[in-house]
Amino acid sequence: MQPIINSTFVSLDGVINHMDRWHFQYIDEESAEIALEQLNGADTMLMGRNTYEIYAGSWPDRHDTLSDRINAMPKLVASTTLTNPTWANTTVLSGELVPAVRDLKQHNSGPILMHGFGPIAKNLLREGLLDEIHLWYNPAFAGVGGPDDTLLTPGLNHHLTHTATRTLGSGVVMLSYRAN
Repeated sequence: MQPIINSTFVSLDGVINHMDRWHFQYIDEESAEIALEQLNGADTMLMGRNTYEIYAGSWPDRHDTLSDRINAMPKLVASTTLTNPTWANTTVLSGELVPAVRDLKQHNSGPILMHGFGPIAKNLLREGLLDEIHLWYNPAFAGVGGPDDTLLTPGLNHHLTHTATRTLGSGVVMLSYRAN
Protein backbone atom coordinates (compact mmCIF):
# COMPACT_ATOMS: atom_id res chain seq x y z
CA MET A 1 0.00 0.00 0.00
CA GLN A 2 1.49 3.34 -1.04
CA PRO A 3 1.76 6.17 1.50
CA ILE A 4 0.11 9.55 1.21
CA ILE A 5 2.53 12.27 2.26
CA ASN A 6 1.23 15.74 3.07
CA SER A 7 3.51 18.77 2.84
CA THR A 8 2.03 22.06 4.03
CA PHE A 9 3.28 25.59 4.65
CA VAL A 10 1.85 27.16 7.79
CA SER A 11 2.29 30.46 9.63
CA LEU A 12 3.07 30.53 13.34
CA ASP A 13 -0.57 31.36 14.07
CA GLY A 14 -1.72 28.25 12.18
CA VAL A 15 -2.84 29.86 8.91
CA ILE A 16 -2.48 27.73 5.77
CA ASN A 17 -4.11 30.15 3.30
CA HIS A 18 -3.50 33.83 2.47
CA MET A 19 0.10 32.90 1.69
CA ASP A 20 0.72 36.26 0.03
CA ARG A 21 0.72 37.76 3.55
CA TRP A 22 3.29 35.48 5.19
CA HIS A 23 4.92 32.84 2.97
CA PHE A 24 6.55 33.89 -0.28
CA GLN A 25 9.47 35.81 1.23
CA TYR A 26 10.72 32.49 2.69
CA ILE A 27 11.04 30.69 -0.64
CA ASP A 28 14.68 30.23 -1.51
CA GLU A 29 17.04 27.73 -3.12
CA GLU A 30 17.11 25.53 -0.01
CA SER A 31 13.31 25.25 0.26
CA ALA A 32 13.05 24.63 -3.50
CA GLU A 33 15.57 21.78 -3.21
CA ILE A 34 13.56 20.16 -0.40
CA ALA A 35 10.31 20.57 -2.35
CA LEU A 36 11.95 18.97 -5.40
CA GLU A 37 13.21 16.07 -3.25
CA GLN A 38 9.64 15.49 -2.07
CA LEU A 39 8.31 15.63 -5.63
CA ASN A 40 10.98 13.31 -6.97
CA GLY A 41 10.11 10.80 -4.27
CA ALA A 42 6.44 10.82 -5.28
CA ASP A 43 4.64 9.13 -8.12
CA THR A 44 1.44 11.21 -8.09
CA MET A 45 0.06 14.43 -6.59
CA LEU A 46 -3.31 14.43 -4.85
CA MET A 47 -5.12 17.69 -4.17
CA GLY A 48 -8.48 19.20 -3.42
CA ARG A 49 -10.36 21.55 -5.71
CA ASN A 50 -9.04 24.74 -4.09
CA THR A 51 -5.39 23.68 -4.37
CA TYR A 52 -6.01 22.56 -7.94
CA GLU A 53 -7.47 25.95 -8.89
CA ILE A 54 -4.53 27.83 -7.36
CA TYR A 55 -1.90 25.53 -8.87
CA ALA A 56 -3.51 25.28 -12.31
CA GLY A 57 -3.59 29.07 -12.40
CA SER A 58 0.13 29.45 -11.83
CA TRP A 59 2.30 26.35 -12.34
CA PRO A 60 1.68 25.70 -16.07
CA ASP A 61 3.28 29.06 -16.97
CA ARG A 62 6.43 28.42 -14.92
CA HIS A 63 9.49 26.73 -16.38
CA ASP A 64 12.21 25.59 -14.02
CA THR A 65 13.15 22.21 -12.57
CA LEU A 66 10.51 22.25 -9.83
CA SER A 67 7.73 23.57 -12.07
CA ASP A 68 8.57 21.16 -14.88
CA ARG A 69 8.33 18.24 -12.45
CA ILE A 70 4.96 19.37 -11.06
CA ASN A 71 3.58 20.01 -14.54
CA ALA A 72 4.73 16.62 -15.86
CA MET A 73 3.62 14.36 -13.04
CA PRO A 74 0.16 12.77 -12.76
CA LYS A 75 -2.23 14.85 -10.66
CA LEU A 76 -5.47 13.71 -9.05
CA VAL A 77 -8.10 16.18 -7.87
CA ALA A 78 -10.68 15.10 -5.32
CA SER A 79 -13.77 17.04 -6.37
CA THR A 80 -17.47 16.50 -6.88
CA THR A 81 -17.83 19.64 -9.00
CA LEU A 82 -14.76 19.73 -11.28
CA THR A 83 -15.51 17.85 -14.48
CA ASN A 84 -13.07 19.08 -17.09
CA PRO A 85 -9.60 19.84 -15.69
CA THR A 86 -7.46 21.85 -18.06
CA TRP A 87 -4.05 21.33 -16.44
CA ALA A 88 -1.99 18.64 -18.18
CA ASN A 89 -1.90 15.17 -16.61
CA THR A 90 -4.86 15.88 -14.30
CA THR A 91 -7.62 13.40 -13.51
CA VAL A 92 -10.64 14.02 -11.29
CA LEU A 93 -11.39 11.57 -8.48
CA SER A 94 -15.15 11.86 -8.45
CA GLY A 95 -17.53 10.04 -6.17
CA GLU A 96 -16.84 8.99 -2.61
CA LEU A 97 -13.42 10.20 -1.45
CA VAL A 98 -12.50 7.51 1.08
CA PRO A 99 -13.04 4.42 -1.14
CA ALA A 100 -11.34 6.16 -4.08
CA VAL A 101 -8.28 7.00 -1.99
CA ARG A 102 -8.14 3.50 -0.48
CA ASP A 103 -8.12 2.12 -4.01
CA LEU A 104 -5.47 4.64 -5.06
CA LYS A 105 -3.21 3.64 -2.17
CA GLN A 106 -3.59 -0.03 -3.13
CA HIS A 107 -2.95 0.35 -6.86
CA ASN A 108 -0.63 3.34 -7.23
CA SER A 109 2.94 2.53 -8.21
CA GLY A 110 4.58 4.91 -5.73
CA PRO A 111 4.06 7.42 -2.92
CA ILE A 112 1.36 10.08 -3.30
CA LEU A 113 2.18 13.70 -2.38
CA MET A 114 -0.36 16.27 -1.19
CA HIS A 115 0.22 20.00 -0.79
CA GLY A 116 -2.01 21.94 1.56
CA PHE A 117 -4.02 20.89 4.60
CA GLY A 118 -7.60 21.64 3.62
CA PRO A 119 -10.76 19.55 3.88
CA ILE A 120 -9.39 16.63 1.82
CA ALA A 121 -6.24 16.21 3.94
CA LYS A 122 -8.21 16.61 7.17
CA ASN A 123 -10.70 13.97 6.05
CA LEU A 124 -7.92 11.57 5.04
CA LEU A 125 -6.23 12.04 8.43
CA ARG A 126 -9.55 11.40 10.19
CA GLU A 127 -10.01 8.18 8.14
CA GLY A 128 -6.46 6.93 8.77
CA LEU A 129 -5.42 7.34 5.14
CA LEU A 130 -2.79 10.07 5.56
CA ASP A 131 0.58 8.53 6.42
CA GLU A 132 3.07 11.40 6.81
CA ILE A 133 2.76 15.11 7.49
CA HIS A 134 5.50 17.70 6.90
CA LEU A 135 4.57 21.09 8.35
CA TRP A 136 6.78 23.95 7.15
CA TYR A 137 6.38 26.58 9.89
CA ASN A 138 7.22 30.00 8.48
CA PRO A 139 8.54 32.53 11.02
CA ALA A 140 5.60 34.89 10.62
CA PHE A 141 2.14 35.51 12.02
CA ALA A 142 -0.41 35.81 9.21
CA GLY A 143 -2.92 37.79 11.25
CA VAL A 144 -5.70 36.91 8.80
CA GLY A 145 -8.13 34.13 8.09
CA GLY A 146 -11.03 32.29 9.54
CA PRO A 147 -11.79 28.70 10.54
CA ASP A 148 -11.31 27.33 7.00
CA ASP A 149 -7.88 28.96 6.75
CA THR A 150 -6.16 27.22 9.66
CA LEU A 151 -4.86 23.83 10.71
CA LEU A 152 -7.38 23.79 13.54
CA THR A 153 -10.39 21.59 12.89
CA PRO A 154 -12.85 21.16 15.77
CA GLY A 155 -13.32 17.47 16.49
CA LEU A 156 -10.21 16.32 14.63
CA ASN A 157 -8.14 14.68 17.34
CA HIS A 158 -5.24 12.61 16.06
CA HIS A 159 -1.95 11.80 17.74
CA LEU A 160 1.19 11.84 15.60
CA THR A 161 4.70 10.45 15.99
CA HIS A 162 7.51 12.96 15.48
CA THR A 163 10.05 11.71 12.93
CA ALA A 164 12.24 14.74 12.16
CA THR A 165 12.88 18.44 12.63
CA ARG A 166 14.74 20.48 10.05
CA THR A 167 15.60 24.15 10.40
CA LEU A 168 16.21 26.02 7.16
CA GLY A 169 18.50 29.01 6.79
CA SER A 170 15.44 31.24 6.22
CA GLY A 171 14.12 30.43 9.69
CA VAL A 172 11.47 28.03 8.41
CA VAL A 173 11.22 24.98 10.67
CA MET A 174 9.95 21.79 9.06
CA LEU A 175 8.35 19.38 11.51
CA SER A 176 7.73 15.86 10.20
CA TYR A 177 5.33 13.32 11.66
CA ARG A 178 4.05 9.82 11.00
CA ALA A 179 0.27 9.91 11.16
CA ASN A 180 -0.54 6.22 11.53
